[in-house]
Amino acid sequence: WRAWREAGMAQPPPIAVNVSAMQMMADAFAERALAIVRAHGVPAQAIELEITESALMHHPDKARHVASQLVEQGFALSIDDFGTGYSSLARLNDLPVSRLKIDMSFVRGMLAQPGNLAIVTAVIGMARALGLRTVAEGVETPEQLAKLRDLQCGEVQGWLFAKAMPAAELERLWLRPA
Repeated sequence: WRAWREAGMAQPPPIAVNVSAMQMMADAFAERALAIVRAHGVPAQAIELEITESALMHHPDKARHVASQLVEQGFALSIDDFGTGYSSLARLNDLPVSRLKIDMSFVRGMLAQPGNLAIVTAVIGMARALGLRTVAEGVETPEQLAKLRDLQCGEVQGWLFAKAMPAAELERLWLRPA
């Protein structure tokens, strides 16, 4: 992120970093995360921490405390692989997250399996009602994209757009200097 900024990109996109349940529950995780971004000259606002449902639900009180600390420091939080864990909707409402990432297993099967479509539709509607953004993971076909647009899903990601790539290729294909 810092390299992109130093190269003249006015507003580099945030970088999403997966955080494991073990990391999230470690003592002083929020302080260490802030120290890392500061050591690299990156504002916390440039980083979105992706946390799985299970990391948030196994120790909900500690997770809420750590999540609040992270958000206070400027990090954005999202729940990754939403729908695969054992979320309590009451707990979800108490967490300072800004985005739900709908698990790709539901997205991939939504056109052939009515149950998957119902889950995707419900998550998008629930997120909208809670003021959260949604990201559908694993979009691989134009038909999936069209259905997600019909459902007013906020964002999508998947191989339909690009596979994982090195930073230099991402810069060349997707990012433009200011």
